[in-house]
Amino acid sequence: MLELTEKLDAATRYDAVISLDYDSRKRGRLKTLTETDEEAGLFLDRGQTLKDGDYLRATDGRVALVRAAVEPLIEASTTDPVLFAKICYHLGNRHTPLEIQSCAVRFQPDHVLSDLCRQWGLRVADLKASFNPERGAYGQHTGGGHHYD
Repeated sequence: MLELTEKLDAATRYDAVISLDYDSRKRGRLKTLTETDEEAGLFLDRGQTLKDGDYLRATDGRVALVRAAVEPLIEASTTDPVLFAKICYHLGNRHTPLEIQSCAVRFQPDHVLSDLCRQWGLRVADLKASFNPERGAYGQHTGGGHHYD
């Protein structure tokens, strides 16, 4: 088994790829398979969320690339920027992980949140995609050239 024990800041090569959905990327202990069906186990410090493109070192020195797996999601969208800001505010108040696109917001399936978006007049659709939610107010910001730590 590939025992993945250390998150790396960067890597120039990798020997294996593991695809994990969002909930699995939040776990410190997990048994999974690589894309070549080799057993792999995560033995990481708790409290960190793996991102698409992260690298993990195994006890035998090999490196695994983390990919965000495709999973069922809900996408709520509108062309009205004020309505979009309001729905992001209301969804954020519920502390649900959100991936924010241009005038669309994605979240894990939840009929209550879907109904809320419909009531506010947004288009709501089921889709399958990788889920990469915002990291929160105190997470490392990666866009726009600003860094809020």
